[in-house]
Amino acid sequence: MCVIVVLKYHMAIKDPILIRNAVPTDLDAIIEIDDVGPKEEKPAYWRGIFAHYGSGEKKDRIFLVAEAGGDIVGFIAGEVRAWEFGSAPCGWVFALAVSPKMRGAGIAKRMFEEICRRLKGAGVTTVRTMVDRNNKVTLSFFRSRGLRSGRYIELEREID
Repeated sequence: MCVIVVLKYHMAIKDPILIRNAVPTDLDAIIEIDDVGPKEEKPAYWRGIFAHYGSGEKKDRIFLVAEAGGDIVGFIAGEVRAWEFGSAPCGWVFALAVSPKMRGAGIAKRMFEEICRRLKGAGVTTVRTMVDRNNKVTLSFFRSRGLRSGRYIELEREID
């Protein structure tokens, strides 16, 4: 299923934005857009993510890309997670990125709206994510989409 979203024109957008399921030929563009972590680890990581989430056949695993003029300009991935530490099933967004040249054009917003629509179709009523508190841009984005601190607290410890 594809959703075509026409955004207000941004200086870099000349074509409508198509939000669709990721396919194997999108992997190089996804790796290029992803600017987190060491570059040498990305290809294997994203191939594994695509193998698990990319087919689009399961309603509880979602991997979408945003395409403009035949170029991949963003991606978002998530899933339905259930019963972790007693929580009810919920949607979980674990990856979101937009090409630096296309940021500010509403692409992340459209991808997030689409993944939420699909998660709702999979039967969940809540969406969660985790953001580094020092990543102000990503934190601001998710807050602008209505996400707030939830009832669960992330805990961590360095492993020796």
